[in-house]
Formats: sequence, C-alpha cells, structure tokens
Amino acid sequence: MWQARGRRQGRIVIATRPRVSRIATRAAARLTDAARAGLAWGPPRPETDPLRRLTTPVLLLLAALCPAPAAEAAPIAFVLNSADATISEFDYLTRREIRRLPVLREPHHLALTPDGQHLAVGDTSGNALFFLDPVTGEMQNHITISDPYQLFFSPNGRYLTVAGLARDQIDIYDAHSYQLLHRIVAKSMPSHANYAPDSSVVYVSLQQSGRLMAIETATGRVIWNVPVGSTPAGVLFHNGQILVGVMGTDYVAVADPADGHTIRQIHLQPGPHNIFLDPGGRHVYVTARVSGYIDQLDPTTLALQHSFRVPGGPDDIVFAPDGKMWATLRWRQHVAVIDPVSGEYTTIATGRSPHGIWLNNDIPRH
Repeated sequence: MWQARGRRQGRIVIATRPRVSRIATRAAARLTDAARAGLAWGPPRPETDPLRRLTTPVLLLLAALCPAPAAEAAPIAFVLNSADATISEFDYLTRREIRRLPVLREPHHLALTPDGQHLAVGDTSGNALFFLDPVTGEMQNHITISDPYQLFFSPNGRYLTVAGLARDQIDIYDAHSYQLLHRIVAKSMPSHANYAPDSSVVYVSLQQSGRLMAIETATGRVIWNVPVGSTPAGVLFHNGQILVGVMGTDYVAVADPADGHTIRQIHLQPGPHNIFLDPGGRHVYVTARVSGYIDQLDPTTLALQHSFRVPGGPDDIVFAPDGKMWATLRWRQHVAVIDPVSGEYTTIATGRSPHGIWLNNDIPRH
C-alpha cells in the first residue's frame, strides 16, 4: 500500500521568571547559537581562540572534498501487472515481493529517464505517466499523457517516443519538459519502437496493418511505411539492421533501415513477439509468447542456437547481475527466472497479466 509520510510540528513554551540575570541571559543565548550551528552543548570557545579559527576552515574544506556517499540502490525488480493496475516490486536477490503500488488502470511498459533519476511507467488507459524512484522504489509523482502504451527514450536523451496503441498515434516529446513536439497518425495499432543509434530516426511497428514505419525524430516526418508481415511487434536496431518480431508468423524480419524492405527472414518458434540483446552482446533473445518459447540467436549471424521452453506467454525480458534472465509470463501471473545456459527456470508469483519488467542493477550515475 502506498503511504504518505509527514511530520508533526509542535511548540515548546519556556516559562521564565520576570527577572533574569545578565549571566543567565548570555548563557541561554550561547546555548541557542550552539544548537543552531549543530555544535556540541557546552560553553563556546572565545572568538579569539586560534584553534577554532584554524579548525573551522579545515573542516569546511574537508566536507567539500569528501561529500557523503550516494545511497546504494536496493536490489529491486519492477513488474507491471497490466490487468491489476499495480506495480509489484521484488528484491531480486531474495526474490520476495517488497511492495505493490497502485496506479490508475493499465500499466504496460516502463523506461528509465536519461538522467537515471526516475523510472517512467506508462498507464495506457489511465492516460498517465507515473514516476518512481529507481533506487528506493517509492512513488514520486505522475503527469497526464495520452495513451502511453510503449515508451522509449532516445539514445541521446533528447526525445521520448510514445506509441499510442489504442489511439493510433505516435507522439514524440521533449524528454526533459515532456512537451509534445510531434504527433503522427499511425494506422493502425502502433506497438513497439526502437531508435537508430544516432537518435535521428525512430522505427515503429504497426500491429493491425502489418507494417513498419520510420519517423524522423527532429521533425516528425514519416520517412517510409512498408509492409513487414502479419502482426509485427518487437523492434530492435542491431548491427545496422532492424529486427522485427512478426507475431502472426514464425519469423523475425530483418529490414534495411534505408527503405524498410525485408532483407531476409529468420524462422523460429511460432509467434515471435519481442527481441532483446543481452548486456554483453553475446546473444539475441526472441520471446515467442503464443507458443511458449524463448529463442537464443547468435548476435552476428542470427542463427538459432537454443530454444528454451517457458510456457505461460513469455513477453518482456531483463537481465540480472547473476546472469539470469527475468521474463514476464503474461498468462500465468508469474515471472520466470531462467538460466540461459541450461534453460532451467523457477517462477515467482505476481499480479495479473504481468507485462513490462525492469531491474535497477544498472542505474547510470551523474
């Protein structure tokens, strides 16, 4: 439950006698000054004391040179329960749920802000963007934003692209002020997105129309809009090409960023949904939500290496410091923790229809 904390303020009334000696008055004033300065109780040294005049500047200099250490992040896995309107937070070391925070209606995806200070959570039918502290997991605030189903910050930290699946729109915002810069009509059901490495172009899949479109981020101009296959979803810019999970088929389409044409198809388990590159760049993973598999590909050749059977609708993936993969299981109300070497996994209960997931093990420090 989300609780707000506050302070109670009170007054201390000191009764004094009508007549107070000058010595008592001066002593009280000195004690008050000491308390305000945060000094130890006791008689202050005279202003002419050379030791005080020497140590005070030294202490101030040491304080400036040796600031207090930054708070370490608690090991938190954030899971968005889209059908429960909640966010579950787990200690990813003990795998126990720490808390469950309510949102408005339907949280699906999340992203860390470019400065690493906030974790943005899109509540799509609630038309709200919630901000959490990525270190402590506490709720900070929220703003009104239209249909934030998917959200992606650009690599250069200047833009936020929001795919509005229900409203057939793609919105590009200023990533700092959240001012709307461009709104692009996208028929229909814009789903997932990814940027070119230089942030100049964002690529968005259109689920219902079976297309992939490229948009110039600075102007909002549509560069191209081409067919890619039935029900495209996940998009990943990888090694100079665009990978698209085409859910209505058994393949990942490999597209040319210049004009969007399909170069080749990588045939995998039926229903490839989303695509992820592990932190070391050693493998590409593709979740096949419908068939219940996670496919592991060679990052260079995109050849299939392993298929891990993970029933329950594997959807989004993140990677823990111990090398395990955490995957949301949309249809089982669980998260799977998978060993990518053996394929063995355990599950953790969460809310209904878990979708987006993020671990705070890699927060950038500024």
